[in-house]
Amino acid sequence: MTGLQVGFIVLLFMLVYVAIRMLLRAVIRRSAARSRLAYVHEQTISSRVSRYMSRYNRLYRHLNDLLESLQYKLSLGALIYMTTMLVLGGGITGAMLLGSIKGTATAALMAGSLPYIILRMKLISLQMKARLDFLPAVELFYQYYLVAGQRNIRKALQITLEENRMMYPMKAVFQQLNHNLTTNRSVDDSLRVLTVTLGHLWADYFANIMRVGLVEGNEIGDNLKELITDMRRAQRSDQAERNRLLEIRLANFSSFLFLLVFLAVNFKLNFSNAWHYYVEDPDGRNMVLDGGLFIFGSFLMGLYLSVRRM
Repeated sequence: MTGLQVGFIVLLFMLVYVAIRMLLRAVIRRSAARSRLAYVHEQTISSRVSRYMSRYNRLYRHLNDLLESLQYKLSLGALIYMTTMLVLGGGITGAMLLGSIKGTATAALMAGSLPYIILRMKLISLQMKARLDFLPAVELFYQYYLVAGQRNIRKALQITLEENRMMYPMKAVFQQLNHNLTTNRSVDDSLRVLTVTLGHLWADYFANIMRVGLVEGNEIGDNLKELITDMRRAQRSDQAERNRLLEIRLANFSSFLFLLVFLAVNFKLNFSNAWHYYVEDPDGRNMVLDGGLFIFGSFLMGLYLSVRRM
């Protein structure tokens, strides 16, 4: 072996050594960066709040199911953090504008409850849109369940979604159910999210039928057929119930609109007197505050009735 060949081999070895060393350093640096990012994520305020809220199992599950049913990217910790900031901001604003303990507490309560109320209203809107489309979706699933041999519910659900015959928003609801069932989520958790998303009695019956088939492995064809028959019979009353829900939602905003019209008329007729009695005078501010508090309470009552009637 000549000296030139030896030098070439040594140079090649050094190049390979440098390349391997640079590659290892890059891998180690990337791994360390990932570890730091994971640590920072675990130490964020929202993550700490989520871990704290997990101690209260019922409230944690309720809020988590609400966010998951709407398929929001917002985490539970971020929701609680946002609510806390709104409570503080509303309390400070109420103290500055109204100058009383009642005004401070009322403003903090109203501001802090806004995120939950908005989420609830969006969920009710989704439930009303999906209410009339639930029967066609169950009928479609029942057809593919019969085609699949009345044994494999997961396969029938997957085929139903792959055929792309289900309409929005029911398709998104069943896609979420299929995703939860194909991952590590338990059957009870997956079906609970389904019932929260749909929010009516027929969804509870459907979830119970699915639970029997998924957990116990029983055939559910006859039960699905009976459910579809009962839903067809109740279709007219379901439409009437949907109209009542719409009336409740309209009534929620009517009192707020009446208050705005009342104040606008008074300020239009005599601005100086209205400003004095409604803004500068403590009794006038307290009267407006009472009116706003009653309107807020009626709004919450209407929201509760909408949820109960679903």
